[in-house]
Order: sequence, then structure tokens, then C-alpha cells
Amino acid sequence: MLLNKAVCVTGTDRGIGLAITEALLHQGYTVFAGGILGNNEELTKLGAQFPDQLHVFKLDVGSDESVKEAARYIKSRSNQLEFLINNAAILGDTVKTIEDDLDFEEIQRVYNVSALGAIRMANSLLEPIMNGGKLIVNISSEAGSIANSHRDAWFGYCMAKSALNMGSTVIHNKIRKEGGRVLLIHPGWVKSYMSGEWNPAGTYTSEEAAANILNRIEEHKDKLNALPLYIEADSGKELPW
Repeated sequence: MLLNKAVCVTGTDRGIGLAITEALLHQGYTVFAGGILGNNEELTKLGAQFPDQLHVFKLDVGSDESVKEAARYIKSRSNQLEFLINNAAILGDTVKTIEDDLDFEEIQRVYNVSALGAIRMANSLLEPIMNGGKLIVNISSEAGSIANSHRDAWFGYCMAKSALNMGSTVIHNKIRKEGGRVLLIHPGWVKSYMSGEWNPAGTYTSEEAAANILNRIEEHKDKLNALPLYIEADSGKELPW
């Protein structure tokens, strides 16, 4: 079994997930990094730099079998996880409104990955999570807040993140009886490829967003709350549901 504290991060191909993975490696964690790409140059470089700490595997959080296979891989190497960071998500269409010809299959794909993906991962890895740090971190978004809803499009993403918040609450209600916690974090507006091409208009780089997220995890990882804590990564301010 692994000697260093182990964590699992999803959506590690690039962006926030990759930046979180690198930061955790530098902090001395053993990292199980799951991404959709079969061959990732950046993760290969990190693997050479941290050969005993980084364990890379292919992961599609939208697939039941892929998640189960990933869980088998992780559990064969560690029976404890300090925490799980569910970062994997897709954005989908952000333009069409209710007046347009909506692609409902695409909306379902976004929901499947961006909402159910985190539930699949928590379900498959619950045993090592509860054997370890008992913490699940779900990367959510202000787009999922019903109280602050202002968009007239983004059906898939907004609905998925709202569902993720609810799913996180249901998980938290169960595992907090044994000391488990769920932490929901909104990373802020990040420069990313989520729209399908590079968008440099965000407030934060991936590295800045990753640092903010890890700071919030460190700040709140041992706190047991009645509900999942739903916070902004930069300020640490609680967000309305």
C-alpha cells in the first residue's frame, strides 16, 4: 500500500484538474489522476518528475464501467483516500434559449458528465474515502445556484451544477453520520478550453484557481457541517443555493 496520503482527482487532462494534480504532487501527496485522454504529454512529464507519486489512468466519468474500472485500479493500490476532487465536467451549449431548437441529447450528455459523474465517483470510491480523510470535494459553479440564477441559456450546465449541489447534499447527509463531509467549491471565472476553444477572458489562470481551491480545502477539510459547505474558491465566502 502507498505510504503518502493518497488523493484522487478527475478531469486532469488540462486546466484546473491538471493544475491541482501538479500542486498536490509538490505538496507530497500520492495522486490518482483520471482523464479522458489516453496519452497526455503534461501528465507524462509529471510522471517522470514524480514517478512514485503519480498514478495516471483513463477515466470517463460519464461511463459506469469506466468509473468502476478506475475504482478497481485505485483500490488495488490504496485502501485510503485523503479526499476525492470531482473536477471533470463539460460545458455544452451556452447560447440557445427556450425559443430555439434545443439539442436535448447534448443537454443529457452535459448532465451525465457534470452532475452524475461526481456521484458515480463517490459511489465507487466511498470505501477508501471513508477509510481515509472522509472528504469529497465537488467543483461546482455559481451557475448552479437557483437563488442567483440570471442566465436565459446554458440549460445543460446550469441544470447539471444545480443537480450536483443537490446530489452533494444527499451524499453529505449520509456520510456525515460517520464523520464524512462534502465540500462544494465554485472556482470563479477561469481561463479555459471548456467552451471548446481557448478563452483567455477569465479572471484566473488554472494555476491560480487550483491554488485557491486547495487553500479552501485545507481551511475546511476537518469541519463537519450540517449541510455541505458551498463556497467561492477565491474569497471563501459561502454561496447561496
